Parts: sequence; structure tokens; C-alpha cells
Amino acid sequence: MFLKPLHTALARLFRRARRESLTLAAPRRVNRLMGWLAPGLLVKRWLFLSMAGVLMVGVGLMIWLKLTPVFYTGQVLGAALRAFTTYVPSYVSGPLGILLGLWLIFWGQSRTVGAITDVLMPGNEEDLLDALLTQRRLSRGPKIVVIGGGTGLSNLLRGMKQYSANITAIVTVADDGGSSGRLRREMGMLPPGDIRNCLAALADEEKLLTELFQYRFEAGSGLVGHSFGNLFLTAMNEITGDLEQAIAASSKVLAVRGQVLPATSMDVQLWAELRDGRRIVGESKITEARGHIVHIGCLPPNPPALPKAVKAIEEADYIVIGPGSLYTSLIPNLLVPDLVKAIAARRVPRIYVCNIMTEPGETDGFSVSDHIRAIDSACGCYLFDAVLVQKMMPSDPVITHYARAGVGPVLLDRAAILDSGRRIIAANVMEERENLTVRHHSERLARVLLRWYTRTQRLW
Repeated sequence: MFLKPLHTALARLFRRARRESLTLAAPRRVNRLMGWLAPGLLVKRWLFLSMAGVLMVGVGLMIWLKLTPVFYTGQVLGAALRAFTTYVPSYVSGPLGILLGLWLIFWGQSRTVGAITDVLMPGNEEDLLDALLTQRRLSRGPKIVVIGGGTGLSNLLRGMKQYSANITAIVTVADDGGSSGRLRREMGMLPPGDIRNCLAALADEEKLLTELFQYRFEAGSGLVGHSFGNLFLTAMNEITGDLEQAIAASSKVLAVRGQVLPATSMDVQLWAELRDGRRIVGESKITEARGHIVHIGCLPPNPPALPKAVKAIEEADYIVIGPGSLYTSLIPNLLVPDLVKAIAARRVPRIYVCNIMTEPGETDGFSVSDHIRAIDSACGCYLFDAVLVQKMMPSDPVITHYARAGVGPVLLDRAAILDSGRRIIAANVMEERENLTVRHHSERLARVLLRWYTRTQRLW
């Protein structure tokens, strides 16, 4: 006795849900159609061009056969139309024929797009349209050059790739610790670690493939500590004989938006002179020394820049330096004279993203202006016009957590920064994590940087 009311209620709910879905689906279908009609997708023009080609082939055949088929075809069609309009008035048959033709065109094009979608993008037409619209938007984005290394650079790239596909990441190759250092010593190649992180950050491929590239072995003789991406780049370097080509091949595998380039193709070693007189050689040993750095350089001195990196800077619309470890990620790129010369010569918006916290063994007690002075001293010239700093201080638990390791927030000293000739861009771009650590928030940081670029590009 309870089944009939239950059945009636379910039927009523089903009819209501169906009406709502149809009500929502109709505007959505219209929106999708208008999306396909939007200019710049580079699809409709080629479909119309192919239709014009078919028409030209038909015209050519008719001319070749001296228009004989046209004459007889015209007679047959004329007789058929006269007979048809005898029974169906022209004011009815005419519009009916037009509507039928439009429906056949629409149906044929829809099936064509559906077949292409099934092959290239398993899913539906909406996915293909979104991909085309995204590709159009990103391909028109500004040419951005980001310079740095470490996790700071890769973190920024994850946000930047949402605004442009014309990104060039110029990465330091001075790393000599961990998996990269082992491969550098054993295989005689440039350290691939920072390059791998940037490739993964710019990847537009499936998440599983990116995770595979970042996977780090935890067992196995000789494999412990190595990441799959480092080994993959090493193998590609051995096959191609060139790290630049190995990076290009990996970029295709990961469908990278933009390109990743080493600052130099030369095997360089960092050295630093400390205030207590010690001279430390090796990137990983500099931070371990826990001293105050007064001067930094590389061996051999003045390494040549990668030509593609110089060209990317010369064509850039926007140059971003950082974030990253000041002395071991950012400044090593600025020890390449050709890169410094190219950056200094560009009259485009140039900005430095300062770290949120100090780093032990590198920037103990540093303020924002201390970071700026260190960069100016290392490269010997004026490279950027503004500095982006975190506006709000970290929470008290975070500050307490960092203080145990002798780390504190990078303090904003406005007067000293303005004296250096730089503008200050203060924004909340920080992300506090559950383990009481802070990082730049990828999306917020990229959004602030692109907003500043949009506001200032006209000045250049």
C-alpha cells in the first residue's frame, strides 16, 4: 500500500528534475554554440576553406566537361522544382529548404567536431572548446622571463602558466648537492634538479605523468635519493649529447607551457668569501658554513650564457627575478655577464620578488633592502625597477616555529628601498601551511605580478 504513493512522489521528483535540467541545459547549449562562433579559434576558417576547395573542384570539373553536366543538371532540377512547387507553395517550400540545408550543415559540422574530439580528447565537445579557448588566451599572453631556481621559481611558475604560454624560465646550474650533485659528479652533466622542478611546474599533462617525473626512489642500490625526472633527463642527455635538447624532449613529453633553459651550458662552481675570512667552494657547502657572506662568485668566472636564454630576454615583455634563495638560486644566474647585460638593456617592466623569511647561512637578519643591495653588488648594475614584498607578517605560531631555527621574517625597510630607486609592491601573497611553514601562494603571487605588469607596461 506504500508503493503507489512512493512511486508517485519519485515520478514527481523525476519530472521536476528533468524540467530543471532542460531549463539549465538550453542556455548552456546556446553558450557552447556562441563559444564555437567566437573568433580566433582557428577552426571555422579551415572548415570554410575546405568547403570552398570542394566547390572549386566541382567548378573545375564542370569547366573541363564544357558545362554539359551543368546544363542537364539545371534542366532536371528546374523540372523537379516546378513539379514540387505545383503542390507546395514557394512561400512554404523555400523557407523549408533553407531550414533543411542549415540543419544538414549544422549536423554535419557537429558530427565532425565530435569525431575529432573522440580521437584527440576523450570526453566531450565542451572539453575541446574549453581547450581551444584556453589555448587562444594563453598564446596571446605576454612574453615572460622568470629567473631563479629552487622551489621558489617552480612555485611561481605554477601560477604564471595560467596567464601565458609564452614563459621562459632561466634556471641556475650551480647546484652540487643531493641527487643533482651525485649525477653531476658521476655523469659529468649539469645538475638537472631545478630544471626538473620547473618542467613539472609548467607541465600541462596528466597529473600522474607529472608525479612520475617528480617521483623519488626510496630503495634500491644506487637509486636511493634519485628522482625519476633527474634520471630521465640524464638518459636524454646521454642520448642527445646535449642538455638543451634533453630539456626540449622532456618538455614535449610533459606538454610544457613555455620553455626551461639553463643559464649557462658551462659546468660552474659557486664560491663565497665569508666575513670571518673563510673561502667556501660549492653551493651546498656555502649554506652549511653558516657564515656571513661578503662576496660571491663562480669558477670559471664570467661563464657564457646560453644563446636562447639571451634571446628570450631580448624579446621579453616582462622580466621577473625570484623568488628563491638569494645567494644559491638567484645570484648564480646573475654571475653570467651576458644575461645581466641583456636584462639591463631591456626597457620593460622588471620586478624582484623578495623572500618572506630569512635563510640560515645566507640571509640571517637581512631586510628587503639588504637583499636588493646583495643583488646590485653581485651584478654591478641596476636590474629591476620594483620589489614585491609580503604585506602582512606571519602569524605568531609560525614566527615562533621559525625562531627555533634562527629564522625570522624579512623586514620591510621602506626608506632604504626607496633610496635605491625601487618601487614597493606590497601584497598578501603568503600561504601558511599546517606544518607552520610559509610559502608564496602560486596563484596569488602570479595574479599580483600580472596585475602590476598590466598597469605599468604602457609606461615602457
